Order: sequence, then C-alpha cells, then structure tokens
Amino acid sequence: MFNRKRSPRRAAAIASISLVAGCGYFSDSGADSQGPIVVGTTSAPSTLDPAASWDGSWELFRNIYQTLLAYPNGATTPQPDAAESCGFTDDSNRTYRCKLRADMKFSDGDTLDAKAVKHSIDRIKKINAPTGPAGLLGSLDQVETVGDREIVFHLNQPDATFPFVLATPAMSIVDPAEYPANSLRKDGKVDGSGPYRLRSYDEGKQAQLVSNGDYKGFAERKNDAVTIRYFQDSSAMVKALRDQQIHVTYRGLAAGDIIALEKNGTGEDLQLVEGTGTDISYLVFNPKDPWAGKTAVRKAIAQVVDRGAITHKIYKDTVDPLYSMVPKGLTGHTTGFFDDFGDPDTTKARKFLTDAGITEPVPLTLWYTSDRYGSETALQFAEIKRQLDASGLFTITLKDRPWKTYVDGYQKGEYPVFGRGWFPDFPDADNFIAPFVGERNALGTPYQAKKITQELLPHSRGESDRANVVRDFEDAQQILVDDARLLPLWQGKQYVAASVDISGGERALDPSTIMMMWELSRKTNW
Repeated sequence: MFNRKRSPRRAAAIASISLVAGCGYFSDSGADSQGPIVVGTTSAPSTLDPAASWDGSWELFRNIYQTLLAYPNGATTPQPDAAESCGFTDDSNRTYRCKLRADMKFSDGDTLDAKAVKHSIDRIKKINAPTGPAGLLGSLDQVETVGDREIVFHLNQPDATFPFVLATPAMSIVDPAEYPANSLRKDGKVDGSGPYRLRSYDEGKQAQLVSNGDYKGFAERKNDAVTIRYFQDSSAMVKALRDQQIHVTYRGLAAGDIIALEKNGTGEDLQLVEGTGTDISYLVFNPKDPWAGKTAVRKAIAQVVDRGAITHKIYKDTVDPLYSMVPKGLTGHTTGFFDDFGDPDTTKARKFLTDAGITEPVPLTLWYTSDRYGSETALQFAEIKRQLDASGLFTITLKDRPWKTYVDGYQKGEYPVFGRGWFPDFPDADNFIAPFVGERNALGTPYQAKKITQELLPHSRGESDRANVVRDFEDAQQILVDDARLLPLWQGKQYVAASVDISGGERALDPSTIMMMWELSRKTNW
C-alpha cells in the first residue's frame, strides 16, 4: 500500500461452486450467534501502529480503527465515517474542513475529539517512520482545530486527492493518551474507534475482532465477531478452508489453488468470487548499482522480459500482463512499455547494450520477498531469471528474504534489482506514480523525476475533475518508460473463496481492495 488515488473496482460474483439449489445467495443474517466468522489471509500486519505502516497492515486497521472518511459499500469516492461532513472550503483545493460526529469515543471510553484527530495526523509527520505513511502527507502544511468537533487541514499546494489520503487507513485516528506524539506505541495494544475492537492479537498467527459497541460511523455490521488467521502460503490456507477451519480466504490465493477451486469445487460446498483488481507487480532498479544504474541495462531487460509467459505459465492467467505503472480501469492508463518495446526481442535488447559499449553478459542479482506476495513469487523470479539468462545477455542470481528484513534491505539501497507489489492506497492514477518518485519515496530509491514531481503531479492535483488530467498522467508515464527505472509486470485480480453459507464476499472489498469484515455474514435462506 502506499500513496494516491485510483478508479472503482467493485467485486462481482462470477463463480459459485456446488451451490445448493434454491439457496438465497445474497440473503444475509443479522447479528451472528454462531461464533466468529474466520477469515484466512497470507498478508499479516507488520505493525499495529498506523504511524509505522504503509503496507498490508491497513487490512486490519480498516476494521479496528476509524478514519474521517472511508468507502461505504458501493462507493468509489470517500464518504464521511468518523466525520459528519467534510469538504474543501475554497476554490483552489487548499483548505479542507471536517466536522466530527457528536459524542465520539475510542473503544477504551476516552473521548475522540478534534484534538485526537490533529494528534493522529501530526504524529505521522513527527515520527516519520522509515516504513510509515508520512509521504502521503506531502501536501499538508498544518492541522488546525476549531472547538471540539472541527478540524481544518491547510495544504501547501492544491491537492484534489487529499480526501482520498484521509480515507486511507494510514490516517487512522488514535487515542492521544495511548499513542505518543513523538514515538511509536510499543505495548502491542490497540485503542481505536472502528467497527471492531481487537480482543487479542498473536503476531503472525491470528487477530480476534469483536464488535465495538461505541462505534459511530457508516458501517453496518452483519456479524458480531471475526477472527483473522494468518497463513504462510496459499495451500495451507485452502486446506483450512476445505477442512472448515476457516470460512473465507482473502489475499494470497495461489493460481493453482484458484484453478483447482474453479475446476474441482463440485461437492465441496465452496464458492469463488472474482473481482477486477488494481494491484500490480513490478521490478525496481537501484540507480546507485553499477549495472542497474545504466539506462541501457534497464531497457535491455525491459526488451527481454516476456510478461505473457509469466502470466500464463506461472499465474495460469489469473493475472494480466501490464505495460504501464497505472493499471487498466483507471483514468490515465496507457500501454507505454508495449508501445515502445513491443514483443520480447533479444536482438533489440543486445543493441541497447552494444550501443552503450556493453559486450559481455551483465551480472545482476534480483531480490524478492519470500513471504509477502503469494506462493508464486519464487516461481515468477525463476521465470524471469530463465528468460534473461536464455538471452545470453545477462547472468542472473536470485536471492530472497522474509518481508520484515526485505523492507530494511531495499530501504537501505542494498538490492540492485528487486520485486515489489503495490496495493493502491486509493483509486487514482496519481497513486501509481507519486509514491515512486521524488527524493523520499515508498521504495527507498530516490528518483528525481522533476517534470513529474514539480509540474505534472502538482497540475493534476489542482483538478477536481479527474477526467481533465489524463494528459498529465500520460506524459508522466512516458517519462517512466523512457527512464525504465520501474518495470511493470502484471495486474492482478481479486479472489475471495468462501464456504457457501457465507454471504457478502462480493461486496466486502473497498476500492483499495481492503476487506470490510463487517460485510460478511452467514446466510439464512436455504
């Protein structure tokens, strides 16, 4: 997860496996009296403090913390949640005012007021954690409180995407009495105001969520409790689903398991829900590396990599080839890498190298994380190595690390080339460009693309009508293609597998593909 906005992506139910005739697929129960709904995922939080997280930890945060704005079911633009109302108060998109709902409380009973909101936002910038979301607040100058319920955000430049920033779980409102202003919370506890309270948390294993009776917001809980179990791989997660140890799987289903659920689900009483995805996979080149820092080397790799082979052989067509950092479905999407490089071609790749005086195979180490983006990651990198080695132009070494140490490595600039995935912070093309450019970015590799950071992005953020910024994003993406500092590989789809007695999977994902656990329920009409 990371920095700016993208277009709608509402999940749609496409396959129902072994549904009993006559069952009410969309019927919901009310409050759940049969124990917690258990959700499995391979994406475990890296922290419980919002000021330290710009990653998949947001999936838990969305359910236990609250933001001023969020996405009710079906919404593609942020709507008030902790806030009663929000909006720009000037024509230049530089002053944004929110008014809180009345009588707000945290789950521990403490008052949630305007000072708490200011504290929550200010501490993100003060702490400025290496893996934290301070980069999202680049346009924020200061936060002002007016009485107990009003907050005014003064921006240093026009930014029509600021409401989307406030809707990210990074901007979760925390209790000033429990979360220090200048440091991260260290006791492993949570005090939020979301639809659920965190009853217990076993890092890397499970989180137990129970209804928060003090919650005031748009969410209408269709269950009383949810337990989230964290798995290391897809196969163990799907086995738990088939063994009825969990009721729903989300994030991390491997291609082979998806295909098996589609083909062999008869009799298993399982359903599979597919939604259009905007998560992407890409390679990052370190400009300080003696080889990856050469434009010719990067362009040669871009010319050799066969996305079609990766998506078909490794992912069984459960993902789509991607030729720009902005995925299909968003305003501003292009096919720049295909337009400039076309199909994989070793001869053209060799010319990039020889024109730069490189005549010997280029030695490069490619890094990937072993436990973050699903079971196919290692196979994907093995396929990339095979393609590059087979060209005769490269000698590739593969290395991997678990996510926590992997992040430290790329933040310190240790990797020549490394793989990353991106789950958007919010649905706008800006969020697939801004996080990766500038001196301080989400990748730990400074990218001084001044035309993007000083002209194109500022201009686009001054436009409330996002249809008017297509040219800005097209120009920005062409710069990314010309530099080849980032190499998009594929765009994902979202799959939710569940037992047939669970409803809500088709509407539980918000526009940033975060699961809203309160939408899940047990069916009642059979």
